Amino acid sequence: MASIRARSNGGNLFFDFQYQGFRCREQTLLKDTATNRKKLERVLAKIEKSILNGTFEYREYFPNSNMIKKLEAVQPEAEPEPDTPLFKDFAKEWLQENEVRWKDSYRKIIEGTLEKYLIPEFGKKEVSNITKSQVLKFRASLAKVKRGTQRALSNDRINHIMTPLRMILEDAADRYEFSMPLNGVKALKVDKTDVEPFSLEEVQKFLAKVRSDFRDYYIVRFFSGLRTAEVDGLQWKYVDFTNRRILVRETIVQGQMTTTKTPESRREVEMSTPVFEALKRQQKASKTSRTFVFANARGNPLEHRNVTQRVWYPTLEKALLKRRRPYQTRHTAATLWMASGENPEWIARQMGHTTTRMLFTIYSSYVPNITRQDGSAMDRLLTSEGFDHA
Repeated sequence: MASIRARSNGGNLFFDFQYQGFRCREQTLLKDTATNRKKLERVLAKIEKSILNGTFEYREYFPNSNMIKKLEAVQPEAEPEPDTPLFKDFAKEWLQENEVRWKDSYRKIIEGTLEKYLIPEFGKKEVSNITKSQVLKFRASLAKVKRGTQRALSNDRINHIMTPLRMILEDAADRYEFSMPLNGVKALKVDKTDVEPFSLEEVQKFLAKVRSDFRDYYIVRFFSGLRTAEVDGLQWKYVDFTNRRILVRETIVQGQMTTTKTPESRREVEMSTPVFEALKRQQKASKTSRTFVFANARGNPLEHRNVTQRVWYPTLEKALLKRRRPYQTRHTAATLWMASGENPEWIARQMGHTTTRMLFTIYSSYVPNITRQDGSAMDRLLTSEGFDHA
């Protein structure tokens, strides 16, 4: 097993690991201290990972090592150049060519997928030699992957891993003129995400139990329809009190400010009275940040995972409400707007949707449960117009 050890004479640290059947011990000039050990352990972790991925270059880490000659002496004769590049090489080239099109957050997701799943599986294979059978076996193996002690990867997560694989092989097949191995391979079926909006009564219960310093934050979330990244990245320069509008221009993703999720997400959200008053109170009480509307004690944007665990879920428990994701606040705004009779096209603009289709597909079934009218609106209309039904 690879380790960091100390010499008996002098106490300098050295690397001790296995590579291509050899035991490799590479000396350093660092003394045996806790700090130095941690530093070398990080390097050793990178070495082990690159060995596992087949990308380890001995000279890169130890350019003056005597082991280099020994390793070269046992290297087999060079194989002829492949007709098409290895997957790991083409994937790197593909990433460089396409990353300009992506947000940093998406690029990091793709890089992580390549490094964790795709390179270890297909890295040493020529792109033209990857078969449908190999791809299907790989996909089946993902269904057995465990995340720590949690459940296996979901179909949705597996589909997201398969997406860059498909894009890479499609590009390679077009460039090198071979048959695309994923032709006819459909994405795994994914169950629809449950939409569980709060009733107005539940919203009131939640707001009655939430910490006072987060009450206005959740009022804005429940009654504006903003996404988590939009409300957490909201800046005062985008709050137009004069026209009672929130200008959605930037979001925060993985700690970085970026553009909106889609072009349609760049929008103006009308402030209802609760939202307007909540933002006014927040402006008056804000002491940590002149930039962000909702900030932590250091004036930085809120970290949504931290807020979810420390505020959201504990409040649901205190209010005796069903456990559900914070994103349900956005769904709640949509259903409350529909229940109150707002124009569907206006609601769609508030939400950042291009059409009203999603409103009627996802939310309309919840409206009767909130209003408890179930058709009584028609009765009121006919009565108000003096319609004689006798």
